[in-house]
Amino acid sequence: MLAVLLLAAVIWIAGHFLKVDRRKRGVLLALLFGMVLLTHVVLPDGHALREATGGSLAAWALLALAVALVLAYRYGLGHLKERADARAAPTAEETPAGTFSATELERYARHIVLRELGGPGQKKLKQARVLVIGAGGLGAPALLYLGAAGVGTIGIVDDDTVENANLQRQVIHRDGDIGMPKVFSAEQAILAQNPHVTVRPYRRRLDEAVAADLFADYDLILDGTDNFATRYLANRTAVAQGKPLISGALSQWEGQISVFDPANGAPCYQCIFPEAPAPGLAPSCAEAGVLGPLPGVVGAMMAVEAVKLIAGAGAPLRGEMLIYDALWSETRKIGLKRRADCPVCGGH
Repeated sequence: MLAVLLLAAVIWIAGHFLKVDRRKRGVLLALLFGMVLLTHVVLPDGHALREATGGSLAAWALLALAVALVLAYRYGLGHLKERADARAAPTAEETPAGTFSATELERYARHIVLRELGGPGQKKLKQARVLVIGAGGLGAPALLYLGAAGVGTIGIVDDDTVENANLQRQVIHRDGDIGMPKVFSAEQAILAQNPHVTVRPYRRRLDEAVAADLFADYDLILDGTDNFATRYLANRTAVAQGKPLISGALSQWEGQISVFDPANGAPCYQCIFPEAPAPGLAPSCAEAGVLGPLPGVVGAMMAVEAVKLIAGAGAPLRGEMLIYDALWSETRKIGLKRRADCPVCGGH
């Protein structure tokens, strides 16, 4: 019997060093035990092989009973631990929509103590759906802060991939993301910061074919693009659906931001910019350059306006444009008026 037990120990220890799975080692031991039982059942009393394996079946039966009791105890203990862990960590389904887990309440505590936001404002943020067009310079900080603020559903539209030249200002992306579609890089960064939000990446360019259906799923639109065709399309679609459009723009050391919302008496983007500038008059960031932290400032302001609009706090930039000059550390606001002959919102 001792020889059999030594053989079993050798199988178990050797399997461990050879990195054999515990389950497979258990099967080998079960086969060894089965062979021993078969030996005692088939061979007659006094046979040399029976004597070498203990001589009696009773000792093996007691050993089998002891092993079975140990395994049953371990299984029961593991089952109880799984049930306890499941109760201690409720799943997403156990947290009703619109309510907060203990982790979320702690995370958003600095919002909840703000008189202008409080619990109701944070609940509105969780229930809000915000679409961000562009995951570049302006979209990067806006997306990070919207996710951190607890905006429940965030859509991202962009057809570009991360390039080395983006990383000087597009802080949502990392060096290891070079070559990755921006929407997926941004999704990873947002969820890494706040897993309690939902991110919907749309790897495509915004065009007439999808704009209306896409905007219909969201309450608020942020435009962080750098081309006028997309800006005008976003403006037309937002006006048609009566949804606020937060628009930002950059040039070298200067940024600007406004909330275009004709449904609430404010002008639309085309009221202020009736036509796109002639080629060369509005060079891109690649052509004219842009200060790295500037998109962070303006993009964060866009996120602030989004939070205010969603929560109904303060005075959003409706009918006003905020201009920030980073070179001279100056900010100024100018009033904006609707145009009665605007082809987009003039009839509203």
